[in-house]
Amino acid sequence: MTALHPAQLTVDRRALLARRIRLFVTLTITWNVIEAAVALTAGARASSSALIGFGLDSVIEVSSALAVAWQFAGRDPEAREKVALKVIGASFFALAAFVTVDALRSLLGSGEAEHSSVGLVLAALSLAVMPFLSYAQRRAGRELGSASAVADSKQTLICTYLSAVLLVGLALNSLFGWSWADPIAALVIAGLALKEGREAWRGENCCSPAEALRPGALESTDDACGCKPGCDCCN
Repeated sequence: MTALHPAQLTVDRRALLARRIRLFVTLTITWNVIEAAVALTAGARASSSALIGFGLDSVIEVSSALAVAWQFAGRDPEAREKVALKVIGASFFALAAFVTVDALRSLLGSGEAEHSSVGLVLAALSLAVMPFLSYAQRRAGRELGSASAVADSKQTLICTYLSAVLLVGLALNSLFGWSWADPIAALVIAGLALKEGREAWRGENCCSPAEALRPGALESTDDACGCKPGCDCCN
């Protein structure tokens, strides 16, 4: 089945996709609020900078999801896209900065964390839940041609990576006392967050309505979605 160009979607289909995105954003916000409360509480009890960092990361991610929620709460979501992308980009930068500082503090020895069963369970649950939310929102955002929804789904995907980092870090620390594993992996995640933040801030997204709906887009691109060369908005 050939995917439709965003401009070819029916009014009903666009409304359905917008409702789906609002639902995914609501679920993401709810999950991250709960995740932040649990992680910050457990992190304080275990003196775990990784858990505290994970909790603060969840707070940062809420700002990104709220930006998309604000965008799709209006009658004309596309008119609010640029502002939403700026907020999402800023949240990526904040996430990258915090993760970098926290990782460097851990590497320099800011204190050894205690074992945290709550932290291990939280990281495992997040690792199971967030990929599905990210995929569902990214798929709806690509079909609708919403750069902000796709960018926010990448924020959620980074949460998945951080969950894996947290889980491995807590497990290695509990089992072997390898406190260096978590901050090293976290620095890699910070680099990825910086890259995604730069793209969101500049509006460099394959599925940007400004790109897909501009005059002559279909003639100058390689697929029926109006994507830039090398992009995969239809997939």
